[in-house]
Amino acid sequence: MPISRFGCHRSLVAYSQTPTLSYGYKKMNVSRSGYRVFSANSTTACTELAKKITERLGVELGKSVVYQGSNTETKVDVKESVRGQDIFIIQTIPRDVNTAIMELLVMAYALKTSCAKNIIGVIPYFPYSKQCKMRKRGSIVCKLLASMLAKAGLTHIITMDLHQKEIQGFFSFPVDNLRASPFLIQYIQEEIPDYRNAVIVAKSPSAAKRAQSYAERLRLGLAVMHGEAHHSELDMADGRQSPPLSRTTTGHTGLELPLMMAKEKPPITVVGDVGGRIAIIVDDIIDDVEDFVAAAEILKERGAYKIYIMATHGLLSADAPRLIEESAIDEVVVTNTVPHEVQKLQCPKIKTVDVSMILAEAIRRTHNGESMAYLFRNIAVDD
Repeated sequence: MPISRFGCHRSLVAYSQTPTLSYGYKKMNVSRSGYRVFSANSTTACTELAKKITERLGVELGKSVVYQGSNTETKVDVKESVRGQDIFIIQTIPRDVNTAIMELLVMAYALKTSCAKNIIGVIPYFPYSKQCKMRKRGSIVCKLLASMLAKAGLTHIITMDLHQKEIQGFFSFPVDNLRASPFLIQYIQEEIPDYRNAVIVAKSPSAAKRAQSYAERLRLGLAVMHGEAHHSELDMADGRQSPPLSRTTTGHTGLELPLMMAKEKPPITVVGDVGGRIAIIVDDIIDDVEDFVAAAEILKERGAYKIYIMATHGLLSADAPRLIEESAIDEVVVTNTVPHEVQKLQCPKIKTVDVSMILAEAIRRTHNGESMAYLFRNIAVDD
């Protein structure tokens, strides 16, 4: 059944004093009209973040219908005029990633052909962000998606914690890459008892910079795990063995290049002391949790008495809730950039931190033409 969203914009009266909310951000005042906020999701569960954002802005979701036809084609019907206005499309990514992408593309193109002034995509978790490097004879799918969004009519994107910050270079328009670290750090300070006895853990050397940033802000120690049960994405073949080494040739065989020895990773080890401490593993995405479960077991063997996982995007695919529930992990803390209510029902260890506040403030500042620097204060490159 089509999901219909009705409501129109209503402006707010400016306050003389701006009250401060949690996490250091201030309650926002919408001082200019001429913008609408739409949700491009066809499922109710995915519109929860959009509703929280519009509540903070003091507006209602624009009138639209997003649904799948009988032949599974995505259809969008915008029910109000958007001519000459700034349009923000909030799109959270559920498990059906490709459908969500098509919904966003069709919605953006519908708004473009309806003469919207600017079309800004608010995509808290940017899909295909792990496919941002060449693998064998594959493709850089993230670059392809960036081109598709530009062609559909988007003029700006607001996202959060891209898997690689260099992804911003794939786009031909501005990208604001917000950070969830202030919210996760405050959760550690307020919700983890005796967090001063904790140590920040990087699950792999590639995550060491992020872990170091958390450790320095919290004034805590740092530990790095080295070695893996299987090859990570950084060690996958990237096509440089092509063409095949053995083939039938005639005449001169070419240059004899030195033979490079293959990498051999040791068993998982921990560099740093976690004995008698709380171990807090930080990462940007938690999807398949086998690596996190294995890391938790090693940390338990090394003497850590509590283990927390902190991540921005909680995809939690496949059997992740069951594996977490049966593991040595005490708590998994993620933000609501991705809907995961079903997973929380399956595993009470999963906790959620709301980041709608910073997304709403980013929308307000973008529309009013204000600087975004306030949202990045004290944010380092490695966060």
